[in-house]
Amino acid sequence: MSTVTAAPIQETEKKSPLFLTPQAIAKVREIMATQDPIPAGLRIGVVGGGCSGFQYSMAFENQSGMMDKVFTFEDLKVFVDATSLMYLNGCTVDYVETLEAAGFKFDNPQVKSTCGCGSSFSV
Repeated sequence: MSTVTAAPIQETEKKSPLFLTPQAIAKVREIMATQDPIPAGLRIGVVGGGCSGFQYSMAFENQSGMMDKVFTFEDLKVFVDATSLMYLNGCTVDYVETLEAAGFKFDNPQVKSTCGCGSSFSV
């Protein structure tokens, strides 16, 4: 008599279309802690403008919008509207500090070109 045991079903983890590095998460938390009241999360988006057509936007929000996708990085909630999500798919947000400057850096594989100052992009 043979016994068949079923292999456990592994749930595939959904990969977030957007990624925040630990440095970015830490800096956002640090800035959020200075806000009164403390916001519910961070909105990351893409807006029209700049030399090349699009710019990234970041702002604190008290709640998500109806059409937002909500991503959680550690305990940080990130809100992204559906339109921006198309342009942010595969994007990594980092926080970098150098002797010359400090700020959030977007590494987006969909970007075809950027402007000379680096503040806008085209896809």
